[in-house]
Amino acid sequence: MDSPIVTQLFKQLFRHHHSTCQLRRNLATLASTIQHVRRQHQQQLQLHQQRALMSSNRTRGSPKISTNESSWQQRTSLLQQDMTNEYKRYPMLTADDLRGRKERPRRVKMLMRDFIEDSLYNPNYGYFSKQVVIFTPGDEPFDFPNIDDETEFQNDLTRRYVKFEDQLDEIAPSDTRQLWYTPTELFSPYYGEAIARYLVDNYKLTTYPYHDLIIYEMGAGRGTLMLNILDYIRVADPAVYARTKFNIIEISTQLATLQSSQLMRSAATRGHADKVDIINKSIFDWDQPVPSPCFFLAFEVFDNFAHDVIRYDVATETPMQGTVLIGEEGDFFEFYSPNLDPVAARFFRVRDAATDGRYKLPYPTSRVGKWLATNRPFAPNLSQPEYIPTRLMQFFDVLGKYFPAHRLLTSDFHSLPDPVPGLNAPIVQTRYRRRPVPVTTPLVHQGYFDIMFPTDFRIAENMYQLLTGKLSKVLSHEEFMRRWAYLEETETKSGENPLLNYYKNASMLFTT
Repeated sequence: MDSPIVTQLFKQLFRHHHSTCQLRRNLATLASTIQHVRRQHQQQLQLHQQRALMSSNRTRGSPKISTNESSWQQRTSLLQQDMTNEYKRYPMLTADDLRGRKERPRRVKMLMRDFIEDSLYNPNYGYFSKQVVIFTPGDEPFDFPNIDDETEFQNDLTRRYVKFEDQLDEIAPSDTRQLWYTPTELFSPYYGEAIARYLVDNYKLTTYPYHDLIIYEMGAGRGTLMLNILDYIRVADPAVYARTKFNIIEISTQLATLQSSQLMRSAATRGHADKVDIINKSIFDWDQPVPSPCFFLAFEVFDNFAHDVIRYDVATETPMQGTVLIGEEGDFFEFYSPNLDPVAARFFRVRDAATDGRYKLPYPTSRVGKWLATNRPFAPNLSQPEYIPTRLMQFFDVLGKYFPAHRLLTSDFHSLPDPVPGLNAPIVQTRYRRRPVPVTTPLVHQGYFDIMFPTDFRIAENMYQLLTGKLSKVLSHEEFMRRWAYLEETETKSGENPLLNYYKNASMLFTT
């Protein structure tokens, strides 16, 4: 499905504040509407092509940027409404400007990274603030040595997953619940114990006994990783446990409240209450120096860092930064300008310095490739989009400035299936009646969709080293677990090991 059509579809589904029943009736039309949407898209595409044939002399080849033109509306295969006048009138806002808003904005424009940030983290309607529920398999961990193989494990996981959501529906039924799980939950406590071994061994090799073991975890979810780490350290090394302090940095007020109640209650039950501090703020608002040596954990948080979108003039290779315009009816329109904002401009400088200019681009760079790209029929006016991790760069800035003695340990996805079009593009999906609904654009109704990016760990590591002055290493999820996990605890009767075989598309970056 084409991006503008999907945007229109979900805009109709979510535009008005109907009752829950009305929302369900609207959403129930989704599956039957998809085929109609596709047919409509084909008809519009054919119409566009017929009109383009009539003016091929004007549309063929790369457009030239006139000296008095500062922004371009994206050209698509659909005949979009010209919003140039609105683009000139509407104010430019940031995600910070929208934090206090309870309603999704209209008649505004913002950079793509601010649109994504607002969609995911707005305190009143953001995806992580209102929609997300984290699955837990229950009080009893999976008994891997008594499971036949990975097929039986998957069946058991599915059974527990359905049971978990059934219990939620008994309390508060929801067709649009966003339920997902993490390796921490699936492989608890074994995953957390592997992380704990890494922490204790590296702590003893570096700062023990002169400093305490200080741990910061960003985006701790249900707090399972923290509990598993503290449980293990207390048993394995009481002397280190006595000097351990665990700090959680949580941007979501909803999750911070959950952690403060359930997590602190669990921590108190397990005897960890005096070890834990929950800090409800964004890491990007951090302003207190932490001079002491510490470990900084960030598991599956890079994927939800906001990105900017860039398209290039293929003929001149000029980068053009994307801005999202939100119309009076809540429709989304993309505009591109060669005037990069300071954050995006700095990203290009940092990436170029960190990689010696060696990185992929979303357009052909050879002379022949450029000629073919600019002279083929119906050539677009700009390249495919590239999503650049500007928030990740800012995160490394925070570590370098406020946590100068940190050691980073992070895990995330280096590839994702079925992303939206573009280089380093995200997958964008929501969940309806327990089924995923993928779409082909990040320009979707704010707060109802997960927007998840892959991480190019080669570029990320090089930028991390440049901005923090630290040395680091990248391992696959499997390689890291082979070093630090007790593999016999997660091996099935067949010899298969889900801890190693799941998350093949994940990598781990850590300070050396």
